[in-house]
Amino acid sequence: MRNQILAANWKMYLTQPQVDEWLSNFQSHDLPNTNSQLRIYPSALFIKDVLKIGLHVGAQNIASQTEGAFTGELSIGQLKSVGAKSVLLGHSERRQLCKESDDDIIQKIVACVNEDFPFIFCCGETLSCRKQNAQNDFILGQLTSNLNGLSSKDLHLLVVAYEPIWAIGTEESASIEQIGQMHNIIRSYLIDRFGSVANQVPILYGGSVNQSNAKDIFRCENVDGALVGGASLDPVIFYELWKALNT
Repeated sequence: MRNQILAANWKMYLTQPQVDEWLSNFQSHDLPNTNSQLRIYPSALFIKDVLKIGLHVGAQNIASQTEGAFTGELSIGQLKSVGAKSVLLGHSERRQLCKESDDDIIQKIVACVNEDFPFIFCCGETLSCRKQNAQNDFILGQLTSNLNGLSSKDLHLLVVAYEPIWAIGTEESASIEQIGQMHNIIRSYLIDRFGSVANQVPILYGGSVNQSNAKDIFRCENVDGALVGGASLDPVIFYELWKALNT
């Protein structure tokens, strides 16, 4: 069976007191004994705080370089040294707001492979792309170009997150049918590209996941969990999503 993952992307939210409160609240809940994995992707300065309560903690970004005069950047080696276990790559906010190109993302994926560092690769189409019914070609294009350097032996590092840009932070989730169709397309691509071993790659959904829609989303074929933004900032809601994944 594939790993099921519920991942929290805290983005540039929460201050130290708020992180302390979040972690204290979340620890007060009984976590079910399951094979599913909880991941937290906080701002890098809170990695050690999350690590203290025993959760998988990752980074929201990495530099493709191993070291050097790159002010403001963080290397994989630095992040590993403080306990980071994985990283988000290709998130639409990095692509759009920080102008990360496909080539930038490819270089970061290469860095992850070279340093055996797991990553969640994010892909997703814009609303205009969806309205033109061009989303399938767009997502396949992202997968083909960005994952081109991977081989089947690298797939233990890979998790894919489908996040339609028009559903991120808008309270408008993709429909169950849309989610199911796209996840099946992604799974088929991975199998065609890498062979049957690609059946082990988790595919997550992201985009306005909440307590009302989580169970239906998690029931979709080839949906192996979620990458959650806004809803993850509330530990009570995030715990409810965790329970939904495990029921």
